[in-house]
Amino acid sequence: MKDTSLIQFRNCRIFIDKKLVNRDLWVKDGKIIDAEKLFFEKNSTAGHFVDCGGRILAPGFIDLELNGGWGLDFSEEAGDMAEKINQVRRNILKHGVTAFCPAIISSTPSVYKQILPKVRRIRGGKEGASVLGVHLEGPFLNKSKKGAHNLSNLMAPKSKDLTDIYGDIENVSIVTLAPELEGAREAITFLRNKNIVVSLGHSAASLQVAESGVRAGATLVTHLYNAMPPFLARDPGLVGLIASDLVVKEEYPLFYSLISDGHHTSAAAMRIAYRAYPDGAILVTDANAALGLADGVHSLGDQKMEVKNGKATVLGTDTLCGSIANLDKCLRIFKDLVDCTIEEALETVTLHPAQALGIQDKKGALNFGCDADFVILDDRLNVHATFIGGECVYKEDNSTM
Repeated sequence: MKDTSLIQFRNCRIFIDKKLVNRDLWVKDGKIIDAEKLFFEKNSTAGHFVDCGGRILAPGFIDLELNGGWGLDFSEEAGDMAEKINQVRRNILKHGVTAFCPAIISSTPSVYKQILPKVRRIRGGKEGASVLGVHLEGPFLNKSKKGAHNLSNLMAPKSKDLTDIYGDIENVSIVTLAPELEGAREAITFLRNKNIVVSLGHSAASLQVAESGVRAGATLVTHLYNAMPPFLARDPGLVGLIASDLVVKEEYPLFYSLISDGHHTSAAAMRIAYRAYPDGAILVTDANAALGLADGVHSLGDQKMEVKNGKATVLGTDTLCGSIANLDKCLRIFKDLVDCTIEEALETVTLHPAQALGIQDKKGALNFGCDADFVILDDRLNVHATFIGGECVYKEDNSTM
């Protein structure tokens, strides 16, 4: 008996359990299902078929740090925030991104209280990628490692109730802070009790202080190598966390993000990090409003940036201020420079970010019961089609699918 709600994706290599496997994928009501069980229980067969042309079928990509794009900045009060989010949600589908965290850089309390209530979690579909909650990068950052953040907005988290600064944190998923600041441990505890992931970054912390942050509940490091001290033999700082006794011996959970846009992190640095701790690697774009725009001067929160030759810097300086690369490009660069396998590269944009957010039972994998969010790729990791809930939300022009 044909089930018109059952879709069979065939002639594909599915990325599952760290391997590419020649197997069909079955989708019903937006979820990945066990078709064999369905057949034996209800004698059902697929009512619709999709031929993937022998390509790779992988979980949809997840970007944990996206500041904006196409001229839109999530940290700016001006404009319709819902429309900003929706436009970026639509545009990233062609790059295989099915879910993301909008990032807001260090701002004033009044800006947070204006913006945060307007950035809601959203389920993805034809209108765009899923919104997984906000990533607040700051304002609890070390002033000596501010990067492109406005110095006047930075502060220590002295108040145990961070809603004094942020206001509504219901839709916040990640907060990046520096663990050496006064009140940081208390802030980490407060955020973890709210089920918010704490990431360490923009910090001058020693390894010992960084480890104290992990013991307090931090489970992520924001854009490893960038906005933190260099690795030193006797004090490797935040970078040293990836080979710390906490991770190697005590098995504390830890993930770290890398910006592999060809500008932020050298090939050697990425190889060192990945070979030291491959299971924690996550690629993020850290893309700003200039993503998708031509070279020139553009807004960066309450500052200005200059984009030239694929690189964005704070206007008048050589300080990088996020990337202008899409996640699929970062994935290809990472694979080529680190020389890992396709399977290893794919985990950095699928399973690992899902694990970092604790949503791996729904996203970042193709197991039975997971959301049917996936991407069709060729062997060079170019995106041919993107699906959310089993529905095609982007297809490459002239695709034979």
